[in-house]
Amino acid sequence: MNTGSNEPGEVAVASDGSEVDGTETDGARDQRGLGSRAPEFIKARRMLHLSWQVGVFAVGLAVVVVGIVLLPLPGPGWVIIFGGMAIWATEFVWAQLVLRWTKRKVTEAAQKALDPKVRRRNITVTVIGLVIVAGLAGIYLSKFGIVMPWKIEE
Repeated sequence: MNTGSNEPGEVAVASDGSEVDGTETDGARDQRGLGSRAPEFIKARRMLHLSWQVGVFAVGLAVVVVGIVLLPLPGPGWVIIFGGMAIWATEFVWAQLVLRWTKRKVTEAAQKALDPKVRRRNITVTVIGLVIVAGLAGIYLSKFGIVMPWKIEE
């Protein structure tokens, strides 16, 4: 690709992986430095930036608390918690580091789960578990029939 071209549809790519027109590729986004993602006019004023950080923290905290409440309930609790962490990561370095660590661990786990030996083991354990559950259900049905437990007479 000719980086000096002015033809539409062509994009020059810098050596760090970011595009010259200001947008970023996935590789450049992952390697971006740590720190605040607040707009420059907010970072230029200390009180405004501090207010911005308090607001980001409050919104992130609310999202994380909702995720924690949803953990024992049916719902995407962990997804919401990581969404709150992503909100915090727009402003706080510690949250960015936690998200990078989490992303790395999830990627490692996904690669490990795709290993044929691990997949065979997981399928075997699942089948054995289903056979045990079916056996227990059969024993229950042979003993009590299809009667709800709260209607069993002694």
